[in-house]
Amino acid sequence: MKTFNLNNNENIPVIGFGVFMIPNNGPTYEATLAALKAGYRHIDTAAGYMNESDVGKAIKDSGVPREEIFITSKLWLQDYGYENAKKGIDNSLKALDTDYIDLYLLHQPYGDYLGSWRALEEAVEEGRIKSIGISNVTINLWNKFKDGMHMMPVVNQVEFNPFTQQKKLMAEMSKYNIRLEAWYPLGHGNKDLLENETIVSLANKYNKNAGQIILRWIYQEGVISLPKSTNIERMEGNIDIFDFELNNQEMQSIRDLDTGKPTHNPEDSANETRLMGLKIHD
Repeated sequence: MKTFNLNNNENIPVIGFGVFMIPNNGPTYEATLAALKAGYRHIDTAAGYMNESDVGKAIKDSGVPREEIFITSKLWLQDYGYENAKKGIDNSLKALDTDYIDLYLLHQPYGDYLGSWRALEEAVEEGRIKSIGISNVTINLWNKFKDGMHMMPVVNQVEFNPFTQQKKLMAEMSKYNIRLEAWYPLGHGNKDLLENETIVSLANKYNKNAGQIILRWIYQEGVISLPKSTNIERMEGNIDIFDFELNNQEMQSIRDLDTGKPTHNPEDSANETRLMGLKIHD
Protein backbone atom coordinates (compact mmCIF):
# COMPACT_ATOMS: atom_id res chain seq x y z
CA MET A 1 0.00 0.00 0.00
CA LYS A 2 1.34 3.43 -0.94
CA THR A 3 1.72 6.06 1.77
CA PHE A 4 1.69 9.83 2.20
CA ASN A 5 4.14 11.61 4.46
CA LEU A 6 2.58 13.65 7.27
CA ASN A 7 3.83 16.90 8.77
CA ASN A 8 5.40 15.04 11.72
CA ASN A 9 7.30 12.69 9.34
CA GLU A 10 5.04 9.72 10.05
CA ASN A 11 3.63 7.88 7.02
CA ILE A 12 -0.04 7.07 6.46
CA PRO A 13 -1.49 4.59 3.93
CA VAL A 14 -3.25 6.59 1.22
CA ILE A 15 -6.42 4.48 1.44
CA GLY A 16 -7.98 3.31 4.68
CA PHE A 17 -10.86 0.99 5.40
CA GLY A 18 -13.68 2.77 7.20
CA VAL A 19 -15.93 0.89 9.63
CA PHE A 20 -18.56 3.58 10.24
CA MET A 21 -22.02 2.08 10.85
CA ILE A 22 -20.74 -1.52 10.83
CA PRO A 23 -22.01 -3.21 14.02
CA ASN A 24 -19.70 -4.49 16.76
CA ASN A 25 -19.63 -8.05 18.09
CA GLY A 26 -19.00 -9.77 14.77
CA PRO A 27 -19.69 -7.73 11.64
CA THR A 28 -16.84 -5.22 12.17
CA TYR A 29 -14.52 -8.08 13.12
CA GLU A 30 -15.29 -9.96 9.91
CA ALA A 31 -15.10 -6.81 7.74
CA THR A 32 -11.76 -5.76 9.25
CA LEU A 33 -10.30 -9.24 8.80
CA ALA A 34 -11.45 -9.24 5.17
CA ALA A 35 -10.00 -5.78 4.58
CA LEU A 36 -6.62 -6.77 5.98
CA LYS A 37 -6.65 -9.92 3.86
CA ALA A 38 -7.47 -7.80 0.79
CA GLY A 39 -4.39 -5.65 1.41
CA TYR A 40 -5.64 -2.70 3.47
CA ARG A 41 -3.19 -1.54 6.11
CA HIS A 42 -5.15 1.41 7.50
CA ILE A 43 -8.30 0.86 9.56
CA ASP A 44 -10.39 3.92 10.49
CA THR A 45 -12.66 3.55 13.51
CA ALA A 46 -13.89 5.80 16.34
CA ALA A 47 -15.15 5.61 19.89
CA GLY A 48 -18.43 6.93 18.52
CA TYR A 49 -18.72 4.00 16.09
CA MET A 50 -18.77 1.69 19.13
CA ASN A 51 -16.79 -0.99 17.29
CA GLU A 52 -13.19 -0.40 18.39
CA SER A 53 -13.08 -3.77 20.17
CA ASP A 54 -13.95 -5.67 17.00
CA VAL A 55 -11.22 -3.79 15.12
CA GLY A 56 -8.67 -4.62 17.80
CA LYS A 57 -9.62 -8.30 17.88
CA ALA A 58 -9.45 -8.59 14.08
CA ILE A 59 -6.01 -7.00 14.02
CA LYS A 60 -4.81 -9.44 16.69
CA ASP A 61 -6.22 -12.41 14.76
CA SER A 62 -5.16 -11.28 11.27
CA GLY A 63 -1.60 -12.53 11.42
CA VAL A 64 -0.42 -9.14 10.14
CA PRO A 65 2.22 -7.62 12.43
CA ARG A 66 0.85 -4.70 14.45
CA GLU A 67 3.60 -2.38 13.19
CA GLU A 68 2.38 -2.90 9.62
CA ILE A 69 -1.16 -1.70 10.43
CA PHE A 70 -2.14 1.94 10.81
CA ILE A 71 -5.02 2.41 13.26
CA THR A 72 -7.08 5.60 13.34
CA SER A 73 -9.62 6.26 16.07
CA LYS A 74 -11.42 9.34 17.36
CA LEU A 75 -12.53 10.88 20.65
CA TRP A 76 -16.26 11.39 21.02
CA LEU A 77 -17.81 14.62 22.36
CA GLN A 78 -18.99 12.92 25.53
CA ASP A 79 -15.33 12.53 26.51
CA TYR A 80 -14.22 16.08 25.69
CA GLY A 81 -12.40 18.18 28.26
CA TYR A 82 -8.85 17.58 29.48
CA GLU A 83 -9.53 15.01 32.20
CA ASN A 84 -12.32 13.24 30.31
CA ALA A 85 -10.18 13.07 27.18
CA LYS A 86 -7.37 11.34 29.04
CA LYS A 87 -9.88 8.69 30.13
CA GLY A 88 -11.29 8.50 26.59
CA ILE A 89 -7.83 7.81 25.18
CA ASP A 90 -7.34 5.08 27.78
CA ASN A 91 -10.68 3.55 26.82
CA SER A 92 -9.77 3.52 23.11
CA LEU A 93 -6.41 1.90 23.80
CA LYS A 94 -8.11 -0.72 25.97
CA ALA A 95 -10.87 -1.42 23.44
CA LEU A 96 -8.40 -1.69 20.58
CA ASP A 97 -6.11 -3.84 22.79
CA THR A 98 -3.01 -2.02 21.62
CA ASP A 99 -0.13 -0.14 23.23
CA TYR A 100 -0.42 2.80 20.83
CA ILE A 101 -2.78 4.34 18.29
CA ASP A 102 -1.26 5.61 15.06
CA LEU A 103 -3.70 8.50 14.60
CA TYR A 104 -6.25 9.89 17.02
CA LEU A 105 -8.69 12.63 16.05
CA LEU A 106 -11.07 14.98 17.77
CA HIS A 107 -14.24 13.74 16.09
CA GLN A 108 -16.34 16.94 16.18
CA PRO A 109 -15.42 20.63 16.60
CA TYR A 110 -17.54 21.46 19.65
CA GLY A 111 -17.34 21.57 23.44
CA ASP A 112 -14.03 21.90 25.30
CA TYR A 113 -12.01 21.44 22.15
CA LEU A 114 -8.67 22.81 23.28
CA GLY A 115 -8.79 21.05 26.64
CA SER A 116 -9.28 17.80 24.75
CA TRP A 117 -6.49 18.69 22.33
CA ARG A 118 -4.08 19.20 25.23
CA ALA A 119 -4.80 15.64 26.38
CA LEU A 120 -4.06 14.35 22.88
CA GLU A 121 -0.80 16.31 22.77
CA GLU A 122 0.27 14.77 26.08
CA ALA A 123 -0.56 11.28 24.80
CA VAL A 124 1.78 11.91 21.86
CA GLU A 125 4.53 12.97 24.26
CA GLU A 126 3.92 9.79 26.25
CA GLY A 127 4.17 7.60 23.13
CA ARG A 128 0.60 6.30 23.37
CA ILE A 129 -0.47 8.12 20.21
CA LYS A 130 1.82 8.71 17.24
CA SER A 131 -0.14 11.41 15.40
CA ILE A 132 -3.13 13.60 16.21
CA GLY A 133 -5.63 15.28 13.96
CA ILE A 134 -8.95 17.04 13.59
CA SER A 135 -12.19 16.27 11.83
CA ASN A 136 -15.06 18.30 10.40
CA VAL A 137 -13.16 21.55 10.94
CA THR A 138 -13.99 24.43 8.59
CA ILE A 139 -11.77 27.46 7.98
CA ASN A 140 -13.76 29.51 10.50
CA LEU A 141 -13.45 26.80 13.13
CA TRP A 142 -9.76 26.35 12.36
CA ASN A 143 -9.16 30.05 12.98
CA LYS A 144 -10.99 29.65 16.30
CA PHE A 145 -8.82 26.74 17.50
CA LYS A 146 -5.39 26.95 15.87
CA ASP A 147 -3.74 29.46 18.21
CA GLY A 148 -4.44 27.22 21.19
CA MET A 149 -2.62 24.26 19.68
CA HIS A 150 1.03 23.52 20.45
CA MET A 151 1.17 20.55 18.05
CA MET A 152 -0.24 20.98 14.57
CA PRO A 153 -2.79 18.39 13.42
CA VAL A 154 -1.48 16.04 10.75
CA VAL A 155 -4.90 15.64 9.06
CA ASN A 156 -8.35 17.18 8.87
CA GLN A 157 -10.91 14.47 8.11
CA VAL A 158 -13.82 16.03 6.22
CA GLU A 159 -16.47 15.26 3.64
CA PHE A 160 -14.60 15.13 0.31
CA ASN A 161 -15.46 13.76 -3.13
CA PRO A 162 -15.75 15.15 -6.69
CA PHE A 163 -18.99 16.95 -5.82
CA THR A 164 -17.60 18.31 -2.53
CA GLN A 165 -13.98 19.26 -3.04
CA GLN A 166 -13.34 21.64 -0.14
CA LYS A 167 -10.98 23.71 -2.31
CA LYS A 168 -10.71 26.71 0.02
CA LEU A 169 -10.25 24.46 3.04
CA MET A 170 -7.58 22.44 1.27
CA ALA A 171 -5.69 25.62 0.40
CA GLU A 172 -5.87 26.80 4.04
CA MET A 173 -4.77 23.44 5.43
CA SER A 174 -1.87 23.27 2.97
CA LYS A 175 -0.37 26.37 4.63
CA TYR A 176 0.24 24.17 7.68
CA ASN A 177 1.04 21.00 5.70
CA ILE A 178 -2.14 19.41 7.06
CA ARG A 179 -3.57 16.75 4.74
CA LEU A 180 -7.23 16.29 4.09
CA GLU A 181 -8.79 12.88 4.69
CA ALA A 182 -11.98 12.07 2.81
CA TRP A 183 -15.04 10.64 4.49
CA TYR A 184 -17.80 9.80 2.01
CA PRO A 185 -15.17 9.68 -0.77
CA LEU A 186 -17.71 7.95 -3.02
CA GLY A 187 -20.54 10.25 -1.97
CA HIS A 188 -22.09 7.56 0.25
CA GLY A 189 -23.18 5.70 -2.89
CA ASN A 190 -24.55 8.87 -4.55
CA LYS A 191 -26.05 7.64 -7.84
CA ASP A 192 -25.55 11.02 -9.51
CA LEU A 193 -21.86 10.87 -8.68
CA LEU A 194 -21.24 7.24 -9.59
CA GLU A 195 -23.16 7.62 -12.86
CA ASN A 196 -21.69 10.99 -13.78
CA GLU A 197 -20.85 11.11 -17.49
CA THR A 198 -17.30 12.40 -16.98
CA ILE A 199 -16.46 9.71 -14.45
CA VAL A 200 -18.13 6.89 -16.38
CA SER A 201 -16.28 7.82 -19.57
CA LEU A 202 -12.97 7.66 -17.71
CA ALA A 203 -13.97 4.33 -16.18
CA ASN A 204 -14.61 2.97 -19.67
CA LYS A 205 -11.29 4.32 -20.93
CA TYR A 206 -9.23 2.73 -18.16
CA ASN A 207 -11.36 -0.41 -17.74
CA LYS A 208 -12.15 0.54 -14.17
CA ASN A 209 -15.37 1.24 -12.29
CA ALA A 210 -16.56 4.70 -11.29
CA GLY A 211 -15.47 4.27 -7.70
CA GLN A 212 -11.93 3.40 -8.76
CA ILE A 213 -11.73 6.52 -10.94
CA ILE A 214 -12.89 8.68 -8.02
CA LEU A 215 -10.46 7.09 -5.56
CA ARG A 216 -7.60 7.47 -8.04
CA TRP A 217 -8.47 11.14 -8.50
CA ILE A 218 -8.55 11.65 -4.72
CA TYR A 219 -5.15 9.95 -4.41
CA GLN A 220 -3.64 12.16 -7.12
CA GLU A 221 -5.04 15.21 -5.32
CA GLY A 222 -2.94 14.20 -2.31
CA VAL A 223 -5.96 13.36 -0.16
CA ILE A 224 -6.34 10.22 1.97
CA SER A 225 -9.56 8.32 1.28
CA LEU A 226 -11.62 6.09 3.59
CA PRO A 227 -14.05 4.05 1.48
CA LYS A 228 -16.32 1.61 3.26
CA SER A 229 -17.81 -1.59 1.90
CA THR A 230 -18.56 -4.98 3.36
CA ASN A 231 -18.74 -6.43 -0.16
CA ILE A 232 -15.47 -8.31 -0.74
CA GLU A 233 -15.32 -7.55 -4.46
CA ARG A 234 -15.83 -3.81 -3.91
CA MET A 235 -13.44 -3.87 -0.98
CA GLU A 236 -10.72 -5.34 -3.19
CA GLY A 237 -11.57 -3.03 -6.09
CA ASN A 238 -11.29 0.11 -3.97
CA ILE A 239 -7.54 -0.41 -3.52
CA ASP A 240 -6.93 -1.56 -7.11
CA ILE A 241 -6.16 1.96 -8.34
CA PHE A 242 -2.38 2.01 -8.70
CA ASP A 243 -2.01 0.54 -12.20
CA PHE A 244 -3.16 3.65 -14.11
CA GLU A 245 -2.83 7.43 -13.89
CA LEU A 246 -5.23 10.23 -14.80
CA ASN A 247 -3.65 12.94 -16.94
CA ASN A 248 -3.84 16.66 -16.16
CA GLN A 249 -6.84 17.22 -18.42
CA GLU A 250 -8.72 14.31 -16.85
CA MET A 251 -7.91 15.52 -13.35
CA GLN A 252 -9.27 18.95 -14.25
CA SER A 253 -12.42 17.48 -15.79
CA ILE A 254 -13.23 15.96 -12.39
CA ARG A 255 -12.28 19.15 -10.53
CA ASP A 256 -14.88 20.89 -12.69
CA LEU A 257 -17.61 18.72 -11.10
CA ASP A 258 -17.33 20.52 -7.75
CA THR A 259 -20.64 21.90 -6.48
CA GLY A 260 -19.12 23.59 -3.45
CA LYS A 261 -22.05 22.27 -1.39
CA PRO A 262 -21.21 19.70 1.29
CA THR A 263 -24.08 17.70 2.78
CA HIS A 264 -22.81 18.37 6.31
CA ASN A 265 -22.19 21.84 7.74
CA PRO A 266 -20.21 21.71 11.03
CA GLU A 267 -21.02 25.38 11.64
CA ASP A 268 -24.77 24.69 11.74
CA SER A 269 -25.90 25.08 15.36
CA ALA A 270 -28.50 22.36 14.82
CA ASN A 271 -25.73 19.87 14.05
CA GLU A 272 -23.83 20.96 17.16
CA THR A 273 -26.91 20.53 19.37
CA ARG A 274 -27.73 17.12 17.88
CA LEU A 275 -24.20 15.74 18.13
CA MET A 276 -23.54 17.13 21.60
CA GLY A 277 -26.57 15.18 22.78
CA LEU A 278 -25.41 11.80 21.49
CA LYS A 279 -24.13 9.58 24.28
CA ILE A 280 -22.10 6.44 23.59
CA HIS A 281 -21.70 5.21 27.16
CA ASP A 282 -23.18 5.70 30.64
